[in-house]
Amino acid sequence: MPSIATITFGHSPTSYSTCLALHPLSSSFYSSSAATIRVPLISPTGKPNCLIRLSSASRMRGPVVRCAVIEKENPETERPDTFLRDSDGENGSMSSSTSVRARFEKMIRDAQDSVCQALEKADGVGKFKEDVWSRPGGGGGISRVLQDGAVWEKAGVNVSVVYGVMPPEAYRAAKAAASDQKPGPVPFFAAGISSVLHPKNPFAPTLHFNYRYFETDAPKDSPGAPKQWWFGGGTDLTPAYIFEEDVKHFHSVQKAACDKFDPSFYPRFKKWCDDYFYIKHRGERRGLGGIFFDDLNEYDQEMLLSFATECANSVVSAYIPIIEKRKNLPFTEQHKAWQQLRRGRYVEFNLVYDRGTTFGLKTGGRIESILVSLPLTARWEYDHKPEEGTEEWKLLDACINPKDWI
Repeated sequence: MPSIATITFGHSPTSYSTCLALHPLSSSFYSSSAATIRVPLISPTGKPNCLIRLSSASRMRGPVVRCAVIEKENPETERPDTFLRDSDGENGSMSSSTSVRARFEKMIRDAQDSVCQALEKADGVGKFKEDVWSRPGGGGGISRVLQDGAVWEKAGVNVSVVYGVMPPEAYRAAKAAASDQKPGPVPFFAAGISSVLHPKNPFAPTLHFNYRYFETDAPKDSPGAPKQWWFGGGTDLTPAYIFEEDVKHFHSVQKAACDKFDPSFYPRFKKWCDDYFYIKHRGERRGLGGIFFDDLNEYDQEMLLSFATECANSVVSAYIPIIEKRKNLPFTEQHKAWQQLRRGRYVEFNLVYDRGTTFGLKTGGRIESILVSLPLTARWEYDHKPEEGTEEWKLLDACINPKDWI
């Protein structure tokens, strides 16, 4: 039986619970007095395999449905060798494009394994829970979460390979420049690794890293248009308390990775990171930065693949030595409360501004994977202001006024 997605019109937000392209003959319609309308959907492979149910509380006119465009995932019991479609597989005639796809997938899966091994070793008790999922039209992912361990409150390390069709609003979320907006539905391929690591000890910093590769085909209404590709990613540190030697070590590792490819990368991507992780309504950064880049395609594709690989492989050496120094430090309830307040800022940024979260929600991605970045606990206090000169104030000042650490 085909799956059913329910979209409710009225005052409540439209819910994209299944993510497939509308059949071209049913791309827009008006609701009627009937409680349910069934519309055939097609997957990115072009085969009808889903219906959409439209529920209306009352007679309405005018809504145009823009359905999200990734197929609903199916749970798997074993990890496959690859999530790529057969047409992207290892064969002698594969194009340079699919070669990048295959090598990028291998890189992110290797990075997931090495990071998870290092995190379990540092924790000493906790083990990752793993969910493997796939989609009928190709693609899938592996989500791993270590929760309530000895060191980690919550640590998520996810990889995904996705094929789909982006509506214009999802394309805008995936690619920042509004002027580059495609005129219609855009077939795409995306692969990436994404991780957020929240330790229990308030003196141990949170880490986020994400490395991804995108390709878009010609828009449906512009056949023959050139394909586009780009890389994105970064690694950034979010402490609740500043240990300057830790921050310098972290930034030094990022700079070393960048300098292997271009000495302009670190200062450029460090500033980009400070600018990107800015919580506009607070007037402060989420943390103490690192590197961040997106829509990167002005360099040789092979060089950028190697650069993303180097950055992903630098995560353990940048972060684990800091965790080993801080994970067992004694702390007070006051220290923990401040950490929870900073976690609140983390939540605010991720849900309001983060492009990865926005893209996942707009394309109906796997919700548990999208929201794995959120901590187990966070705190909001009315009009909280740390006293000037305290360690808490120093952290907030560094988030408001970013500095060069090396």
